[in-house]
Amino acid sequence: MSTPHLLVHEKKDTVGVVVVEGLKAGTDMLCVVTHDNSDFRLTAKMDIPIGHKVALQDIKAGETIWKYGQDIGQAKSDVKQGEHLHVHNAKTKRW
Repeated sequence: MSTPHLLVHEKKDTVGVVVVEGLKAGTDMLCVVTHDNSDFRLTAKMDIPIGHKVALQDIKAGETIWKYGQDIGQAKSDVKQGEHLHVHNAKTKRW
């Protein structure tokens, strides 16, 4: 297996984390699910910095975002599969 571009913790997660520097739009990413070491491919739709999240599927505004198998917040706007998910389009449910 080559070096992964994206790590996903659990099968139910809707986002994964970029683990390489300089990820560019159009990259065919190797994505690894750490829970069972399975992998899949996904195309990055935009440049995404290391440590930031990528939507694994389309997420509609108001929907729950899942990471580590846990609810980490909700989408503020629609996020398409392969797009950057960060503070500009996601928020905590705490306030």
